[in-house]
Parts: sequence; C-alpha cells; structure tokens
Amino acid sequence: MNDQANSVDERFDETPATLSRWNRHDTTWMLGLFGTAIGAGTLFLPINAGLGGFWPLLILALLAFPMTFYAHRGLTRFVLSGREGSDITDVVEEHFGLKAGAVITLLYFLAIFPILLIYSVALTNTVGSFMLNQLSITPPPRAILSLLLILGLLIVVRCGEQVIVKAMSMMVYPFIVALLFLAVFLIPHWNGGILSTASSMPEPSALLHTLWLAIPVMVFSFNHSPIISAFAVDQKRRYGVNAEERSSQILSRAHVLMVVMVLFFVFSCVLTLTPAQLAEAKAQNLSILSYLANHFSNPTIAFAAPLIAFVAIAKSFLGHYIGASEGLKGLILKTGKRPAAKSLDRMTAAFMLVVCWAVATLNPSILGMIETLGGPVIAAILFLMPMYAIRSVPAMRQYSGPISNVFVTLVGLVAISSLVYSLAHSLMR
Repeated sequence: MNDQANSVDERFDETPATLSRWNRHDTTWMLGLFGTAIGAGTLFLPINAGLGGFWPLLILALLAFPMTFYAHRGLTRFVLSGREGSDITDVVEEHFGLKAGAVITLLYFLAIFPILLIYSVALTNTVGSFMLNQLSITPPPRAILSLLLILGLLIVVRCGEQVIVKAMSMMVYPFIVALLFLAVFLIPHWNGGILSTASSMPEPSALLHTLWLAIPVMVFSFNHSPIISAFAVDQKRRYGVNAEERSSQILSRAHVLMVVMVLFFVFSCVLTLTPAQLAEAKAQNLSILSYLANHFSNPTIAFAAPLIAFVAIAKSFLGHYIGASEGLKGLILKTGKRPAAKSLDRMTAAFMLVVCWAVATLNPSILGMIETLGGPVIAAILFLMPMYAIRSVPAMRQYSGPISNVFVTLVGLVAISSLVYSLAHSLMR
C-alpha cells in the first residue's frame, strides 16, 4: 500500500536518521498539516464561533490548542505503534484484528471521502463564480470545468505523496498572507459589537449548551486527521525510534501556527461585525469573506475572496485525498485481492476522478448532511480510538497516565454527542 510513498522517498536515507536539528523536511510537513486542517471551513468559523457571544468564544479560543494538539498527537502515536511502513488501516488490523480492521477501515473511508466530494463541488462553484463575476468570462460547461479542475489536482497527486505535501506547503504561504491581510485590513473597522455580550456572564446552563454545540465546529476547523497516517509513516521511516518525539514537535508547531493565525482572523472578523450581522450571514449561508465583501462593497475583498477560497479548498482537497485513497486501498486489499502497486494507484485515481467529477457536475445539495454523518466517525477515530488503544494495546501503554488522555476522551464524547444531537435535530425539523 505504501509502495508509491516509498518510491518517492528514495532520495532519503534508508536507515532512520537520528533526531537532528529542525530541517526543511520538518517545515514542509508542518505546513502540510496546516494546509490540510485550515481550509474552506475556516471561512465559516468566525460566524459559527462568534454567534455564541464573547465568553464562549474566549473559552473556545483557550481550548483550541489542547483540543486539537493532544488528539492529533494521540492518533499519530497510534499509527507509530504499528510495524514499520504500516498505515492506519494496517495498524488497526494489527491491534484489533481482521474484522475490526475491516470495519474501521470502511468507516475511515466513508468519513473522509464525502469531504473530498464536498471540496470538488465547492472548487467548481468557486472557480465558475470567479470567472463569471470577477473576470467577466463565461465559464465552460460545468462538466468540463469540474473535469479540468479535478484532473489538475490529480496530476499533482500522481507525482506522489512528497510532492502533494510540498504543493500544499507552498499553497499555505499565500493563504497565510491573505488571512493576515484581511485580519489587519479589518482592524480600522472594529466596532466591538461582540464585546457588548461580555458585560455579563451567561447562565452556566446556557454557557455549557453553547459550548457543547460549538466544540465540534472548533475541532473540525483544525482537523487534519486524513493526513496523519501518511505523516506518521514518513516520520517513522525517517526518524525510527525518534519518530514520536519529532512528530510531536512538528505537530505542536503546526498547531501553534494554526491557532494563532486562525484565531486572529476570527477575532478580527467578529470585532468588525455585530452579533446581528453574524446571524444574518449564517441565515444567508455565506462565508465570512462573501458577507464582508457585500458589507463593505469593497472591490479588493470581492476579488480576493474567491482566490483565497480556491487556495483553501485546493490544498484541503489534496490533504483529504491522501486519507481517502489510503482508506480505499485498504478496503481493496482487505478483500483478499493483491494488485500490483501501480495498478492499485491507477484504480484508486480512476475511481476518485470519476466519482468526484460526477458529483461536482451534478452539484447536489445533500453534501452537508453527508459531512454531518461523517463527523461522528472522524471524532471517534481521532479522539476515542487512540485513547482506547492506550488502555488495551501493550505498545501504547507507555502513554497512559497523563490527564490529557482524560481531556481528549471527554472532548471526543462531547463532539460526538453534539454532532448526533445536531443531526437528529435537523432531521426532525
């Protein structure tokens, strides 16, 4: 399953490196993790997080780093606990058996693949709208436009895992610059509307209810679990027994970058708009960029918004492709078939191309529901499975004891229960 990644990585030494000083390879992975996590969802985070008022937003900001870092570190340790070269699907089978491995591999694929489909639709919509409204060019038919866009991304994919990560890390730079530009641009327009909710602390029951519903929004705005398996495999191949220590360093720096950048952007947006305006943006189902462009009637934001959205969606597409293809390959191999590595890569790429292209062309409206259904599965794999492994798998027991394990388990249970409640509530309406 990992033949492609191995072949791409031949330029690295075959023997695990000692834990040397921070290097370019580590920076590339740090930015790759950032690129997978910080995508189109970031553009809706100011609305979803700011609607609860000042105090819930402040609490969520303080919890953002520990919620995301400890969970992703646990999943990385879980993958590292397996045999050399084993990805997450192999490690699950190794620790929990064939049947559990097949079930979790299926759930892993079904949780990530729909997000890939959502990005395919969003990418087509963003580029089509940009061509029509900003460039005054009539876009080609949707079927052709979506095919060209997805083919372009799959060309990057075919270059191998290391090229994907490098492409994502390169796309991160303009995205960071754009977020910083927008956050700073809004500073003169801060009106402190949300601070009006800071004068009185909400009732404990209301505060807990708001946090309960908002935690999944924060968790999945920083989620990069689809690329964690490939990240852990590469670290183990490069650093051997030192892989866990270096992986934790890379993860911590990536999460500091995520939290600082995104929360600055979020606070700048919510300090610019009033709670009523945030509610209006949510009712209109607009990203914060689209609402700000309409709010200020600013041609710079109107032109920059779709470009930022394109970069955000494209880099997240690449990161989620790694996880989705890994899950699909795992499912094929667990049927007992053993195609050659190149044949398996081609089969996977062909399947992804056809399905992503078909969904992007049809532009269905049910993808939000599919994403919601996948949310509890991602939360279970990201938060609960590594914590369960710490208690039940000998190779993971070295990580037992810290209070952070209890914290991760509680956040996972809160996120899953909130997602299930939100889904049930939407179905009953």
